[in-house]
Amino acid sequence: MPSSTERMIAKKDGGIGWMIFNNPKRLNAVSFDMWKAMPEILADYAADDDIRVVIVTGAGGKAFVSGADISEFEEKRGSEAAIAEYNAAGEGARAALADFEKPTIAKIRGYCIGGGLAVALNCDLRIASEGSRFAVPAAKLGLGYAFPGIARLSDLVGPAIAKEIFFTARQFSGEEALAMGLINRLVPANVLDSYIEDYAATIAANAPLTIRAVKMAVEEYVKPEGERDLATVQDAVDACFASTDYVEGRTAFMEKRKPAFQGR
Repeated sequence: MPSSTERMIAKKDGGIGWMIFNNPKRLNAVSFDMWKAMPEILADYAADDDIRVVIVTGAGGKAFVSGADISEFEEKRGSEAAIAEYNAAGEGARAALADFEKPTIAKIRGYCIGGGLAVALNCDLRIASEGSRFAVPAAKLGLGYAFPGIARLSDLVGPAIAKEIFFTARQFSGEEALAMGLINRLVPANVLDSYIEDYAATIAANAPLTIRAVKMAVEEYVKPEGERDLATVQDAVDACFASTDYVEGRTAFMEKRKPAFQGR
């Protein structure tokens, strides 16, 4: 299993791949080696046709991800070259997640703060338990936030809410996060595990080529009109109609049974 650090757990369960931030003593704060491990894990899941959906979560039950591990900043960000290397690792990890072609679900329990919220934003869906807390405390730390992260947040919740999140730097409740569109679902803490597993199983049972084409189209939609690659999107749509899965879907419907999609 691809993982360069014990603090990033990768495991496969049927059609579901798990990527677990495993630093519970620091509320799953992300270290340099954890950022570096993320693209390796995702590349393995991308190459495995049996994996249909990936769940991203944190270990320990108290946090999804509480941000970057500031305790290593003096060592890992102590020079201009070190800062550039650290930032490249973080951006590479987030880009690998954002560009991942299969569906991703952020399973959020507890704190989802700073860089943790950035990780969640780069997932397709965000499902949280009641009692979870969300914040970007950059204004309390004097940090600058690069344009891509602010743009992704603004695309999701709108410019006014994005400004509120950054200007106040306060923690928002799960109910507030749901109201502002930051998360897709808010569920009782005691049902989060079963809810996520059922959701992931539902997605995994659907046609992978259809989901891939839809994900691709949505990603192109949020780009400026002149930068959209609509020809590639149409190719993905055409591939759905040319697939054996399309035949299987029609046949299963007529036979009143669940389809068994193969992703081809």
